[in-house]
Amino acid sequence: MMRRGVMVVVAGFLLTACSPKSPQSLYGNNCGICHHGGDGMPGSVPPLVGRIDKIAATPEGRRYLADVLMHGVSGKIMANGQPYNAEMPPFRYLKDEDVVRILNWLSERSGAASAPTLSAQDIATARGANKSAGQVADEREALNRQHLIP
Repeated sequence: MMRRGVMVVVAGFLLTACSPKSPQSLYGNNCGICHHGGDGMPGSVPPLVGRIDKIAATPEGRRYLADVLMHGVSGKIMANGQPYNAEMPPFRYLKDEDVVRILNWLSERSGAASAPTLSAQDIATARGANKSAGQVADEREALNRQHLIP
């Protein structure tokens, strides 16, 4: 009897962790297609793990991340000292809360004790702005001049 109870609890946990609304599932279905497990693809898609928390450490960085998800970004960038040249589409079809769950999950994956977080309001504000992917790239360059983006 006890064994069956444990199996039910484990099955329930696995279903919850991999449910369509879990951060891992949201990431996998939307971001993981290009960014894979968070490591990206050399030369074309930058890694996310170990970078999102550093970018989100400032209000300007959180605004940039929200803008990337809402408006996309295009052009050449440097990430972790490596060049990348790709187009990231906007993910405006996602709910604000789902975008927050993805970004906060990525931030937490850095392993930092107090990983920075974004709020649904951060995403809603970005959603309300009228920016192009090129303008988001310009925003990145301006932010990078203030303090180096990893």
